Amino acid sequence: MCTMIAKRVDVQGSGKGSGGWFTLDQAYVSFDHPFNAPVEHALNLDFVNEAAGPGARVAVELSLDAARELVATIQAVMAEAEAGGFTDAPSGTVA
Repeated sequence: MCTMIAKRVDVQGSGKGSGGWFTLDQAYVSFDHPFNAPVEHALNLDFVNEAAGPGARVAVELSLDAARELVATIQAVMAEAEAGGFTDAPSGTVA
């Protein structure tokens, strides 16, 4: 049975594909059957720049346990960076 749980979020970042680096402007997060991961259902992440075409995509399929670990690790790294006074201001600017 397909879950078809899907959400879209605007993002600002970069991804690297076979043709090199490209700007990312959207991410799709879904929970459904994976194409390749060896699990029945997976958390699927698609980072894209739709204007740049199908080559501007980075896809990731994770087990639920791996996704939870990734979320916890991301939150821990962000908390440590913020506690250290670091920001995501563009390079060459003063925050």
